[in-house]
Amino acid sequence: MLRGCLQADLEPSKNDDASFVHLSSVISLPTASHGLTDEQKEFQKVAFDFAANEMAPHMAEWDQKEIFPVDTMRRAAQLGFGGIYVQPDVGGSGLSRLDTSVIFEALSTGCVSTTAYISIHNMCAWMIDTFGNAEQRERFCPDLCLMEKFASYCLTEPGSGSDAASLATSAVLKGDHYVLNGSKAFISGGGDTDVYVVMCRTGGKGPKGISCVVVEKGTPGLSFGKKERKMGWNSQPTRAVIFEDCAVPVANLLGLEGQGFNIAMRGLNGGRINIASCSLGAAHASVQLARDHLLVRKQFGETLSNNQFLQFKLAEMATQLVASRLLVREAAAALQDDRADAAALCAMAKLFATDQCFDICNQALQMHGGYGYLKDYAVQQFVRDIRVHQILEGIKISLHFWQNTSSNYRKSHENYRVYMAHRRIP
Repeated sequence: MLRGCLQADLEPSKNDDASFVHLSSVISLPTASHGLTDEQKEFQKVAFDFAANEMAPHMAEWDQKEIFPVDTMRRAAQLGFGGIYVQPDVGGSGLSRLDTSVIFEALSTGCVSTTAYISIHNMCAWMIDTFGNAEQRERFCPDLCLMEKFASYCLTEPGSGSDAASLATSAVLKGDHYVLNGSKAFISGGGDTDVYVVMCRTGGKGPKGISCVVVEKGTPGLSFGKKERKMGWNSQPTRAVIFEDCAVPVANLLGLEGQGFNIAMRGLNGGRINIASCSLGAAHASVQLARDHLLVRKQFGETLSNNQFLQFKLAEMATQLVASRLLVREAAAALQDDRADAAALCAMAKLFATDQCFDICNQALQMHGGYGYLKDYAVQQFVRDIRVHQILEGIKISLHFWQNTSSNYRKSHENYRVYMAHRRIP
């Protein structure tokens, strides 16, 4: 079995076969720790070790039985991975966006689906930490950072996917409560999680009428749809989240009324880097799996590693991986420094890395031949789990937000519609 055998970088393991020489020359490239500080290398190693020992051996079972691995995630939280970029005064690790990207890439080599949920949970915890008041931060963040409680992000609706500003879930102020009505679609963790960060409409049409509230599981009027059957991401449940006269205390409003769309977009800038980082982990693992398969699989009397065409393809895959990693880490650094180009770079990194990394995983499956199509081989699961990364954390949203800030909004908005229609993103 190839599961659980991943290394912390792309350096080939020593092999007496002569093919090792050929393939090592093809994969002579910077490792995943290239350019990192000593401290970053340390927690990267911790994440790689956790992925190899606690996640990879169970990845197939979680997928096939659709297990939400709560205990494993809580062990990850004990290492500081439950609130990576949440401030330390409420239990977070207080690390940077680049640190976070490094960690999510490493964890994803063990299970993309589980790591992707952890990244969404981290985004929700950060939103409460950043936009919540002192009472809200103290009430929610410590349990979230320990993963004693789990969080879900509720933006998408049946009628408003990437066009987030048109969301229809209403929140009407009645006394000291908001009464919510509406539904959210495709919510990761829905029904199994404890805290729901919900974007809802407290005002008029458009982004300025949107606010953000925290809804706790068990609130009367909160219910969930059936568990969705998915191609991948099976270690995290996905359901609709439904609000029917759901009364939420005004004390659960994050920030100010009308600030919700800005909170959502701020969260998604980091969310795009997180998902791109999970894609890096899948591609990282898939390159290793393809390399190892070529070293042992024989056809026409010799190992496939001696085939020059496959050597070239593996070199191209490694190049795509390194280029994607560099762009994602540049975007992470830009977001951390609050640079003017941060939103654009986050969008670019998500678009480029998710496309390139899916191509890498798909090519790795192809290199396995028929074996790659079997569920005994991890590469097929990386392909299934990573495919959704090209859909979610909408690149359409980020471009919409970016173009909204330009003085030529109307012209750029039309260009954006044509561009997204060409990409055929729903």
